[in-house]
Amino acid sequence: MSWTLRTADLDDLARGAALLGTGGGGDPFVGKMLVAQALGEAGEITILDPEELDDDAWVIPVAQMGAPTVVVEKMPRGTEPELALITLERHSGRTADATMPMECGGINSMIPLLVAARRGLPVIDADGMGRAFPQLEMETFSVYGISASPLAMANEHDEVAIFDTGSDNSRLEGLARGVTSRFGGMAHIAQYSMTGADVKRTAIPRTLSLALTIGRSIRLSREQRVDPVQALVDSLSDTLYGYGRVLFHGKVIDVDRRTDEGFARGSVRIAGVGDEELEVQFQNENLIALHSGVLHSGVLVAIVPDLICIVEADTAEPITTEGLRYGQRVAVIGIATPPIMRTPEALAVFGPASFGLDRPFRPVETLEQPVLAE
Repeated sequence: MSWTLRTADLDDLARGAALLGTGGGGDPFVGKMLVAQALGEAGEITILDPEELDDDAWVIPVAQMGAPTVVVEKMPRGTEPELALITLERHSGRTADATMPMECGGINSMIPLLVAARRGLPVIDADGMGRAFPQLEMETFSVYGISASPLAMANEHDEVAIFDTGSDNSRLEGLARGVTSRFGGMAHIAQYSMTGADVKRTAIPRTLSLALTIGRSIRLSREQRVDPVQALVDSLSDTLYGYGRVLFHGKVIDVDRRTDEGFARGSVRIAGVGDEELEVQFQNENLIALHSGVLHSGVLVAIVPDLICIVEADTAEPITTEGLRYGQRVAVIGIATPPIMRTPEALAVFGPASFGLDRPFRPVETLEQPVLAE
């Protein structure tokens, strides 16, 4: 069912989207402020259920591209994603009937809302990742046959670029990443133009609704003084994701983070009870969680494409990879991805090997959680 987004929904939506972003997808505060300003003029935005979308409707997804660490120091002006969409419309000779997120994430669930408010467009309640991934070809759109080309890119100086690599979405990622670096590490893009029928076939449905549900459950649990981390996990049970569990509780004792080739790469170590530790490695987003203790070392507890989410232990507020700091008390949550993201075709594009990990994918719900020391 379609629904209307208003300013009062933004806090919950941004919180839930940041959680689904698995540490990436950009700063949720920045995205929320940009949309709040645009909504002050537009009043509301229609969030359109994919099943209510006309098959011949023309949909242009939009997003921010670049290392999340850059946004901490370089705020978007707010006009860049609309310019990217307009540039792609002019290039293709087709006008968008709707826009859509490419991924879940703090800012990248917000960017389409910003464009929608400024352009008077509906936003499709779906996306192409069901989480956040660092590279443009890592989309269910790409997995199931939608070309990422042509891609339009814009920056805060109103400079634009068009790329078209045909069906080679990986080549497109490399070219666009290079120009993003020349743009100062951040750009805004419009790509994966498709019909409504394509959206229904290739997108992960109702992820904006899910983000709102998750964010609202966290807020309400705080107000009712019940465990917000458990409330978050419970909110997944009747969704397309269906399964989540707390993997670890502890304190951040080390963060290794660097910006490399347009990505935020590194790892975080979290100390638990006794000698128990969890290491989470990331490339913009959290990719793998390994548990070590007295009787074991490097035991896999979750791996991409399943979601690995780090939240504040007391509030369940999501923590992005650029927001990780020594001394934070955190909970780490593993969430199962929808079946469309676990097919052999999908794992070939965004499974562990795509990130240089030497472990095969194993669903989080099948992995045995190590018993913590008393």
